[in-house]
Amino acid sequence: MTRLAVAPGVIHWPGYLSAEAQGALVADLREVARQAPFFQPRMPKTGKPFSVRMTNCGSLGWVSDETGYRYQPLHPETGAPWPPMPAALLDAWRELAGYPHEPQACLVNFYEASAKMSLHQDRDEQDFDAPVLSLSLGDAALFRIGGTVRGGKTQSLKLASGDALLFGGEARLAYHGIDRILAGSSSLLPQGGRINLTLRRVTKPA
Repeated sequence: MTRLAVAPGVIHWPGYLSAEAQGALVADLREVARQAPFFQPRMPKTGKPFSVRMTNCGSLGWVSDETGYRYQPLHPETGAPWPPMPAALLDAWRELAGYPHEPQACLVNFYEASAKMSLHQDRDEQDFDAPVLSLSLGDAALFRIGGTVRGGKTQSLKLASGDALLFGGEARLAYHGIDRILAGSSSLLPQGGRINLTLRRVTKPA
């Protein structure tokens, strides 16, 4: 398994998930989406819709609407609890995260060909000692990551289907985002597009 140190606290595992494992995980995510349908988050205050659609699995899920960003135990539209994380996600966390406690939330973002994600920090969690672990499925994306200060130097990284990326330690609050999706670069998803899974620990362990 190839392990690349992109920057202090940022590690990239190209091709971490085999083709078979990717297909099995997509099947698991279809069941997640059946129980917790994708929804369109909105920006706080303005209500402007994100360009990605989203769902979650785990005991908590991240949502965004006019009232703000937050984690909550229930789907914002159905009111039902989020479904449990597939075993493959927990296995990846245990193998790669280097953190002794289980993740509580997995955000599932679906990017169509035109979708982007502006530079932002993941700072709605209480526990910054835990890293953020990302898994990519489907079309490749150009991922951008910088430092902990907005407007600082950034670098770009291509994330392909099956890749894993972790940022923690001094990079835990690094600004990061998706510049663009490389449409047609993968045949994993019949409708095209990219699924990004980010596993997080939200609360501090007791």
